[in-house]
Amino acid sequence: MINTEEVTSFIDDVIIGTEKGKKYDKIIEEVVRRLVENNLYIKCKWKVRKVRYLEVVIELKEIKIKKDKIKGVLE
Repeated sequence: MINTEEVTSFIDDVIIGTEKGKKYDKIIEEVVRRLVENNLYIKCKWKVRKVRYLEVVIELKEIKIKKDKIKGVLE
C-alpha cells in the first residue's frame, strides 16, 4: 500500500492522493487502520488542494519546485 499510486510516505510524512468518493474513504480507512494497529499517530490535514512535500509544492494539476533547488540538474 505504501508508495503506490494513492499513498506515498517519506520518513514522517504520508500523502494520500485520490479523487473524492468511496475509493478515497477506503484508502483513508486502511491507512488509519494500519497506523492504529502499529500504535502510530499522525497529525492530519484532510482534503487539501495544495501541499508542500520535500521542498516541492504539489497541487491538483501541477507540481512546482524552485529553480534553485534543481539548478545543478538543469545545467
